[in-house]
Amino acid sequence: MEAAGGQLEAALLLIMQRHHHHSLHQRKITDREKIDAVRSAARVADLLVATVDGGVQELYINERRIEIEARALLATIARYKKQTDRWLAATNAINSVLKEIGDYENWMKIMDFDCKSINAAIRNIHHS
Repeated sequence: MEAAGGQLEAALLLIMQRHHHHSLHQRKITDREKIDAVRSAARVADLLVATVDGGVQELYINERRIEIEARALLATIARYKKQTDRWLAATNAINSVLKEIGDYENWMKIMDFDCKSINAAIRNIHHS
């Protein structure tokens, strides 16, 4: 019976050793898979950050271009405004001169009419 008890003990010891080795092997596999999962998650996070950063960088570049173009447009608008103001001043000056010429012409017509009236009155007086 002792021989059977020794064999049983040896079999149990062998089962425990196999179980222990199998557990160690499973733990190694689990640890490797955990490390692989962490690496994969880190890679995914890096790719996501790169994608977002790329979009943000592109948006920043576009924003800078728009700001530069807006400043250039404002400068062009200011130049056109100054030019328009000069044209408006020149047009007003021409209109003023034309008005003065019209006033002078009108004054000349009145003077001519008055002179003709005075001349006719003097002739009438002289003939009478």
